[in-house]
Amino acid sequence: MITITRKLEFDAGHRIPDHRSQCRNLHGHRYVLEITLAGEVSRESGASDNGMVMDFADVKALANEHLVSVWDHAFLVYEGDTAVRNFLETMPDHKTVVFDRVPTVENLAAAAFDKLSSVFDTHYGHDLRLVRLRLYETPNCWSEVTA
Repeated sequence: MITITRKLEFDAGHRIPDHRSQCRNLHGHRYVLEITLAGEVSRESGASDNGMVMDFADVKALANEHLVSVWDHAFLVYEGDTAVRNFLETMPDHKTVVFDRVPTVENLAAAAFDKLSSVFDTHYGHDLRLVRLRLYETPNCWSEVTA
């Protein structure tokens, strides 16, 4: 098995409603997402991905379709945060993603891993699987989920 990693970035807002410090306020981050896949190298002569675990362009396209484009420039809100949910609903066509958990970087990483593991594990061959997902909230703070 060989691993490959693709990095993507997106911007999103959130808040941690019960946090004792500034994270209880509405704010945003430039998130960095690292997706690590493990699989066998394709040896299919003439195939576009010959010699690859998966084409990095395909990794990017699938991650964008199923996660990044959904979360990018959205407000990520906990379903129990009714004050913020009610406020966001007053803005027509506001991009809001509602989570069943508080949108901490740990919970967002777990949600991203769950979503993307089903995408990569079911769409491609070569025994491909998502083995690690790292989500940076800031350059110095991140959460990592491993298979």
